Amino acid sequence: MDAQVGAQIVAQGIVHLPVRLYRDEQWSRLNDAVAVEEPLELRLHTPHRELPLGVLMRTPGHDRELLLGWLVSEGLFPQEFTLGVDPENANVWHLHTPEHERLAAGARLAVSSSACGVCGSGSVEQLLSRVSAPVWTAGPISAALLAGLPERLRETQAGFRDTGGMHGAALFTWAGTFLCSREDVGRHNAVDKVVGSRRPGLPLTDHVLVVSSRAGFEIVQKAVTAGIGVVVAVGAATSLAVDTAAVFGVTLCGFTREGRLTVYAGSDRVGATAD
Repeated sequence: MDAQVGAQIVAQGIVHLPVRLYRDEQWSRLNDAVAVEEPLELRLHTPHRELPLGVLMRTPGHDRELLLGWLVSEGLFPQEFTLGVDPENANVWHLHTPEHERLAAGARLAVSSSACGVCGSGSVEQLLSRVSAPVWTAGPISAALLAGLPERLRETQAGFRDTGGMHGAALFTWAGTFLCSREDVGRHNAVDKVVGSRRPGLPLTDHVLVVSSRAGFEIVQKAVTAGIGVVVAVGAATSLAVDTAAVFGVTLCGFTREGRLTVYAGSDRVGATAD
């Protein structure tokens, strides 16, 4: 494959592969767009050795943001650091920090699939021990506004339109102003990319996170660690996600589509007066 073409494909997160389609009892062949999935390794440098800090299965693109967001979510984010890609391997990044001993002591090799972002992050009790509940100062938020956000996220999902195989995450202000969106084959990776892109503004007080997937524990956990008080999911919520949202005072909405939504936790924040 031509190097320039290959780089373009990786940057877009899409590769075209020959496939066979069966439609109306007929076979056909074409080159179909498929979402790229590759491992991303983060290596921590100490004075005497390199340590593998994490391996994330992800769609290439916005890798720095993904790693920054992952460090935030894992409670490992250093105050001083340099983060750079390996000159010989774009799937390997190197982290240098004076806090290498703290990170080495507090970390374990996290291998994250594109399907589940918990990866040993722990339980609600462990989350309680290291983060505070998100602060919400904006008052009630409109149910009609929340119900319309997934469609606005969908409008930004070029990767999903081309492949049907990417999740999306977007960040909005409490008033519904769109801030950014990211895509990935892993729903939790898309959230990490969004959080990483806004890192200088953490905590994300009075922000709304919208995901194109179901709301599992890992989605709510990442919202809590970033200070996000409202999570809107297109799919269902899990029991642990609901419990976590309730403990941290997060408003959690699911089955949000076609002007409808189900509020699983924090319903007091979705006010009729705001409609």
